[in-house]
Amino acid sequence: MSGTFVGMPAFPEAAHEAVNNQTLRGNLRHATHTIRGKREKAVAEVSDWAELREAGKRIKDHTLRHLDRYLVQLEESVTAAGGIVHWAADADEANRIVTRLVKETGESEVVKVKSMATQEIGLNEALEEEGIRAYETDLAELIVQLGKDRPSHILVPAIHRNRAEIRDIFEREMSEWGRPAPDGLTDTPAELAEAARLHLREKFLRAKVGVSGANFMIAETGTLVVVESEGNGRMCLTLPETLISVVGIEKILPTWQDLEVFLQTLPRSSTAERMNPYTSMWTGTSDEDGPRAFHLVLIDNGRTDTLADEVGRQALRCIRCSACLNVCPVYERAGGHAYGSVYPGPIGAILSPQLRGTQSEIDASLPYASSLCGACYEVCPVAIDIPEVLVHLRERIVEGGPVVREGNKVVLKPAKGHAAERAAMRAARWAFARPGALRTGQRLASRTRRLHPRKLPGPGKAWSGTRDLPPLPAEPFRDWWQRTNGGRDGAK
Repeated sequence: MSGTFVGMPAFPEAAHEAVNNQTLRGNLRHATHTIRGKREKAVAEVSDWAELREAGKRIKDHTLRHLDRYLVQLEESVTAAGGIVHWAADADEANRIVTRLVKETGESEVVKVKSMATQEIGLNEALEEEGIRAYETDLAELIVQLGKDRPSHILVPAIHRNRAEIRDIFEREMSEWGRPAPDGLTDTPAELAEAARLHLREKFLRAKVGVSGANFMIAETGTLVVVESEGNGRMCLTLPETLISVVGIEKILPTWQDLEVFLQTLPRSSTAERMNPYTSMWTGTSDEDGPRAFHLVLIDNGRTDTLADEVGRQALRCIRCSACLNVCPVYERAGGHAYGSVYPGPIGAILSPQLRGTQSEIDASLPYASSLCGACYEVCPVAIDIPEVLVHLRERIVEGGPVVREGNKVVLKPAKGHAAERAAMRAARWAFARPGALRTGQRLASRTRRLHPRKLPGPGKAWSGTRDLPPLPAEPFRDWWQRTNGGRDGAK
């Protein structure tokens, strides 16, 4: 995976700055609560939601177990339909492939459908270095691009901006990228949308190359699927003469029937709609309609390494709905930029450290960007147990151990700064493995409870600075159990 956002500090430092930004917190609170409430109503309409969720989980798990077979089938299906498949092991290779394909057309600009995969590999920047300008056409992505900003949400990349800020960005920057903003532009949603529509329409009509990602790929037919709400995606997918789709290898589904499940769960979990306003599907090329050339770039970029982790691989089920972000108390207060990745929120806290590794300071901090409340797991439409993976990654960071990186088995060293945590966990393991020592320790702690401090000293100070230490009981549970005969004697 490409590097973290340049200049971004570790999550604790970035979050500390974000929580003091009242405008940011207000924007996030309003947006996430609104989306969350609408999602709850949309999901409540479906009587078999739990069954759909389980079906999505099983389809994804089955596909990941047999990913090699389905990827070969996909390549055969796409090729038979007139498309060309390219394989990219990492971000650099994917960028080289796309850049070469664009240059072969003789064009110097492309229009893009909103794509997390292209953001992950830094495609826009790679194209710019080669003199090719990429125009984002999703409204939120356009706002981010014009504002020289970074996305902060999976579904709504400009969620951290309010309407007044967007108007100012349009007035200041649109003329540098094409058609300027209309005179007297206000911050009403209709006027902002119309300004974006007029700005983008000329780009759609002249573009010869389109770049997209895909929400799903169907192995049995070679069909790619993009779901969106604005229609800009369909313009990019149908008008250009050449279409290049950059997709992670985990986005594959075996059959058309499997797609049925996700076309019910994805829109309700993301935009709180019963179905997406625009669901575009294409299979190869056609002489009568659409692009004359279609290229599919399949990227690994750390995905097979993640697949090798029996606990962490469930992150690859993700369908990028962003439901976990909208219920996360940490994301709501810290925002997406603090995660230093195009994948923010709870899913980013487990996906980024696996795709990129945990060697950098920011990736080593991401598994700790959670209260482990479990709200993310409850809303996930494919039942990713994010808290389980967070704890798993914390153990990896603190203890080190064997992992797979770039297809090779390596042994990570314990991360620096966790010596006290390692010592505490090892002491607990030693005590729990020795009932006599545990009993003695419990009795000693109970009898000296009045001497215990209310705040922890040393490394524990940061933890207890915002939490009350739980009071110790007058006697250990084991002693109470023996004294009262398991509570049957009625004694307190």
